[in-house]
Amino acid sequence: MTDTTTRRRGGGREARQRLRSEIAPARTAYIKRRIPVYQILDDDGLSVIEANADTILQEIGIEFRDDAEALALWKEHGADVQGERVRFPKGMCRSIIQASAPVEFTQHARNPANSVRIGGDNLVLVPGYGPPFIRNLDEGRRYARLEDFQNFVKLAYMAPALHHSGGTLCEPVDIPIPKRHLDMLHSHMRYSDKCFMGSVTAPERAEDTMAMARILFGDSFADPETGEERTCVVSLINANSPLTFDATMLGAAKVYARANQGTVISPFILSGAMSPVTVAGTAAQILSEAMAGMAFVQLVRPGAPVVFGTFSSSISMQSGAPTFGTPEPALVINVAAALARRLGVPFRSGGGLSASKIADAQAGYESANTLNAAVNAGVNFMLHTTGWLEGGLAMGYEKFVLDADQAGMIQALCNGVDLSDNGQALDAIREVGPGQHFLGCAHTQANFQSAFYRSSTADNNSFEQWESTGGLDAARRANKLYKKWLAEYQEPKLDAAVDEALQAYISKRKSQLPDRGE
Repeated sequence: MTDTTTRRRGGGREARQRLRSEIAPARTAYIKRRIPVYQILDDDGLSVIEANADTILQEIGIEFRDDAEALALWKEHGADVQGERVRFPKGMCRSIIQASAPVEFTQHARNPANSVRIGGDNLVLVPGYGPPFIRNLDEGRRYARLEDFQNFVKLAYMAPALHHSGGTLCEPVDIPIPKRHLDMLHSHMRYSDKCFMGSVTAPERAEDTMAMARILFGDSFADPETGEERTCVVSLINANSPLTFDATMLGAAKVYARANQGTVISPFILSGAMSPVTVAGTAAQILSEAMAGMAFVQLVRPGAPVVFGTFSSSISMQSGAPTFGTPEPALVINVAAALARRLGVPFRSGGGLSASKIADAQAGYESANTLNAAVNAGVNFMLHTTGWLEGGLAMGYEKFVLDADQAGMIQALCNGVDLSDNGQALDAIREVGPGQHFLGCAHTQANFQSAFYRSSTADNNSFEQWESTGGLDAARRANKLYKKWLAEYQEPKLDAAVDEALQAYISKRKSQLPDRGE
């Protein structure tokens, strides 16, 4: 009796469906892109944007506020520093970046199997970042707590197509602001063994990140076998657009750069409010801000990993509210990605962005538009892939797993077309011949379990089957799924001595920090 026959007699259609649902999706550390990028502007058009960015840097300049060290560094290297305004000779920022910034780099995870490669033809999918609220069907919208933060770390760990634990998955407002970064970092380190992002809300919090990361990875971040220095933390440094970097972001960037850790230099743009209303004007401003930030990091430490980041959306010119999933930001992402490739650095943008308050059709359309635009553009580090609602004010539990399903589809798409003998499937066509069907042929039987992406959240049954199982919509199916993931979560092993050292550090620092403050 064959295995197939045994399974068939073990419960019929329901058993076979259960078996198929239990087949784990392929898990990879990151996506190796096998499809080409789509580029909207040709080289002449991109050259126009680059020339305009050079003009902005040379004539208008960038402000580096409340950081005398940054101003002194720029002056030492030949920039024109007047007060806090820095103007750059033509081509200066580009030449500094291209002289030392890596084209791509590895961020090492505590589990080496989960280390990611950022840049080149690689794509790393990262959860949402920053919301103070959470939303789920059971409670609605409320302020996030540490338990929620830990839940989202666990969900990101469980999601096969998410490659990274992310950073501020939500703001746990039940922990005092000066102390909460310690619990957030510990949650990433304990409840996941994927890569994570550091704290940037104050330079001393970046220092805490480095101290805890050294406990986790070793004092010098050295590879235990080769002794080579490693990058183990990547952190988000936002420009204060337009054309400004503040002391908080500069201070954090310096901490990470000096330790050879990665920084994602991201202008934060709402076009029409923080940049011109046009795509070309916004793209030129983004390039000028990003180049100034990346070049600064290279002055602090040549060779420190940097990522050209963007967060660009538009606003309603009637209400002033941010809008997402619209055509113009998609064009900006595409142009910025091409500019990053020409500059020779990795590119960050994305992800599942939406202004919708709930996981509804608006959320689905807006998120899909941004996700697809980012994939087509050739993004390397896609922040906000999962969970984002309400323009980033809320992290949705149901939205998180719905988006994680889309992340799996992104991975399948980026795998491209299989041209192996099995992929060409001539043996199947020979076996079946004219006028028959392929359902029972040997090739289909050998490949059916992995031939097509199987959604974890969609319902593709008949109306009668759907109705008989409760007639659930996508959000209610996702509600059941995220609870199932959390119930099945198993904590990855962390050396007890390391965890004790982390907790001792946290306890010491909390005793030194106030309960109030920004």
